[in-house]
Amino acid sequence: MELSKLIKYARGEEEADLLLKNVRLVNVLSGEIYLTNVAIARTRIVGIGEYRAKEEIDLDGYYLCPGFIDGHVHIESSMLTIPEFAKAVVPHGTTAVVIDPHEIANVLGLDGIRYMLESSKYNPLSVYVMLPSCVPSTDMETSGSRLASYDLAPLFSDPWVLGLAEVMNYPGVIFGNSEVLAKIASAGDNPIDGHAPGLSGRDLAAYVAAGVGSDHECTTIEEAREKLRLGMYVMIREGSTAHNLRDLLPLVTPENSRRMMFVTDDWHPADLMDKGHIDHLIRLAIDQGLEPIIAIQMATINPAEYFGLKELGAIVPGRRADLVLFDDFKNFRILKVWRGGKLVAEDGKIIPWERPPRPVTLRSSMNVNWDGVDFRIPAQSSRIRVIQVVPGQIVTRKLVTEAKIVDGYAVADVERDILKIAVIERHMASGNMGKGFVQGFGLKKGALASSVAHDSHNIVVVGATDDDMMKAAREIEAMKGGLVAVADGKVLARLALPIAGLMSEKPINEVREELEELTEAAKALGCTLKEPFMAMSFLALPVIPELKLTDKGLVDVTQFKFVPLFEPER
Repeated sequence: MELSKLIKYARGEEEADLLLKNVRLVNVLSGEIYLTNVAIARTRIVGIGEYRAKEEIDLDGYYLCPGFIDGHVHIESSMLTIPEFAKAVVPHGTTAVVIDPHEIANVLGLDGIRYMLESSKYNPLSVYVMLPSCVPSTDMETSGSRLASYDLAPLFSDPWVLGLAEVMNYPGVIFGNSEVLAKIASAGDNPIDGHAPGLSGRDLAAYVAAGVGSDHECTTIEEAREKLRLGMYVMIREGSTAHNLRDLLPLVTPENSRRMMFVTDDWHPADLMDKGHIDHLIRLAIDQGLEPIIAIQMATINPAEYFGLKELGAIVPGRRADLVLFDDFKNFRILKVWRGGKLVAEDGKIIPWERPPRPVTLRSSMNVNWDGVDFRIPAQSSRIRVIQVVPGQIVTRKLVTEAKIVDGYAVADVERDILKIAVIERHMASGNMGKGFVQGFGLKKGALASSVAHDSHNIVVVGATDDDMMKAAREIEAMKGGLVAVADGKVLARLALPIAGLMSEKPINEVREELEELTEAAKALGCTLKEPFMAMSFLALPVIPELKLTDKGLVDVTQFKFVPLFEPER
């Protein structure tokens, strides 16, 4: 809108398009709630109070607040495309998200980032991007891409790119790794997100001095307080995997709350459907005793200010009319949602919108050299290192135990819950294959496989027999990525994820249904884990202790080095 036109609307010289009458306005700037009207022209808020408008809607004294902003989320973790994700979150009041396309970038590099940017267009959800800073996350696994500072630099000119995403390689910052510092420099004055669990003292000071402005990995009040004191924004995370809100909320006070915001990080289909999105975090915070105005600020103006989104986050003249109508602070039921002055959701339902056909093509991400795939493990001694799963956590334990050896090969031992695990490189057809053993799944037969395996997303397979493991791995390739459960050579359940091996083309209800079928199939095979595929997805992540497996071999994360599968004989 032309500035002169905006001024005329604001002065009441021209009739507004829409007047939302009789609302209790949640003013996140003044900290007040008061009864008034909100005038909208085209996509903008043009005034508060008495205005003439072409259309008037009496909203019966319900509460009106700015649209919610998720300050850090990996949409790939939902396994949904961006339009399907939008359908799920917009009815819950989310009108903007800040994504880190780290997962798809590890598979498809710049093509993956561009895919996320392109598929974000023409949706009822504003999708802003922070550029992945760590692709690959380590050199101990094979990813589908390697992004240097000069690869990222041109993308900072895109208006939907806000800054540099979570700098996971904090040792690289602290010890002055030239490439890590070059990425930070390439961000210029744009926001730089952090990822530094447990970092403290002078090392944290160095990290902050380098320009890192936020962190979403705090798990204790002490950790969050130290980061606040050094000038960082604290992102309070409540996701499907990590639940930190209740632990961190006691730190929030009226004096420091404007330096905090809510984020989900990873949010899965069942939680989207059953709990909602940022509205769930607000509801939870208020239930825990947080002042409602502060809770709303942490979901609106705080992330808007941190990311420099000057047109979002508040209901004042000139800002975009991203608005949420809700009943009260007790139930916090979302009634209506507007984005850019247009009603986009009502009574928990998305309002259908026209999206011009914009096919965004991606290459296949399945490039496996099957000549190198052999699940047999020749015995080199009688003792093996075993990855021990910790239920409900992404950390593992190290176990050294006797191997079950048959005809000179180490094999799965279901009686002791020791299964085979393999990671098959799927990006470069290198033939790399890591093999090992894992305890804690409880499978009595069959195999599970997935192309979702953080961070490089190679194919991970856990199973009781080599034949079923091969069948499961082959099925992953046939689906162009996904999750599968197999037994006796037959597929019991599957979910195809043909977009980079990470995302489905199906609607959320079908994705959830197929995920639940997979979980039930795993349970029928004897699996004792509540979410076996989630647990499996972190077994190849060589930056989370203690013992992990990549396509290059077994990694002792506490020593950050490869270790042999077999222990020497005593």
